[in-house]
Amino acid sequence: MELDERKKIILKAIIQNYLETGEPVGSRTISKYTTLNLSSATIRNEMSDLEEMGYILQPHTSAGRIPSDKGYRLYVNELIEQKNQEVDEVKELMIEKTDRLEKVLKQVVQVLAKNTNYATMIAGPAYHQNSIKFIQLSSINENQILATIVAEGNLVRNQVISVDEPINEDSLLELNLLLNTQLNGLTIGEINLDMITRMKQQAGIHSEVVASVVDAVAEAIQPDEEDMPIFTSGATNIFNYPELADSAKARELISAFEDKRELAEMIRETSAEDDGTEITAYIGTESPLANMKECSVVTAQYELGHGMKGTVAIVGPRRMDYKNVVENLRNLKAQLNTMFGNGEAVLEGPVEEPPAGS
Repeated sequence: MELDERKKIILKAIIQNYLETGEPVGSRTISKYTTLNLSSATIRNEMSDLEEMGYILQPHTSAGRIPSDKGYRLYVNELIEQKNQEVDEVKELMIEKTDRLEKVLKQVVQVLAKNTNYATMIAGPAYHQNSIKFIQLSSINENQILATIVAEGNLVRNQVISVDEPINEDSLLELNLLLNTQLNGLTIGEINLDMITRMKQQAGIHSEVVASVVDAVAEAIQPDEEDMPIFTSGATNIFNYPELADSAKARELISAFEDKRELAEMIRETSAEDDGTEITAYIGTESPLANMKECSVVTAQYELGHGMKGTVAIVGPRRMDYKNVVENLRNLKAQLNTMFGNGEAVLEGPVEEPPAGS
């Protein structure tokens, strides 16, 4: 007897319904659950075939069916195969998009430096409040497993988890099924202690793996400033302003622009203070960085969709031409919104400079 596509769809519907309810599944439920538009009688015949083939069981007479180990095996194997393909496609897509996005951000920061005659920086977008799309555990060796986590916005992160003893493939498949059933669609804030406790109980001897995966998920879907790409331009414009051209002051400012960790710290602080205002100015001692206290720093956040947000900053003297700076930042935000408004990159040409007089 052949397991054709119709039987696979019915089997998948039985498994998904059983995972959701924990109750045996009847033909009437499946007739409403699938898009096959089959009668209950036809579905009963297919379910009988699936039972004969060993994919489902009938716990007692007149009851619905539940998945057998063989049914779970087929379901999980196909799920993993499908998700493997999705992960590979997402990785390729994100590598391509990241390369193209970096080219645009480098152009943008150069245009801003030219149009304002100040020092400029832009940070690549980080992801905020992402939900989990898929988790895959796979074996590396006897003492390590790899957790691949795909989050909203097609963010892919890999985390190596150490284990005290080898985990066989059957146990990995069961853990994959448990994690994806419980965590898909949730943000880290929605994963509570009760949920983790229940998952650890279901994982049995592999409970610590569940705890490690949850930690890896938390790390993966939070913004990571250390990995944040930061591009700068126009640092030497500082010498155009006598009040900043003093060798010691200039050296401090240029050093700050070369220290990505300090710039990441500035981005973190300004993002934390963001109250939804489109553009924020820090004047003199208000500056988030100590070695920029002689300057004004004007920052703006841009958003590319799917919770992706980045920061752009312009640094100049206190007597900065604020009107010109604000107009340039607004123009930048508009251009980025045009190119990335739906979270999809449309980068077919160079970024245009703002209109004359901006």
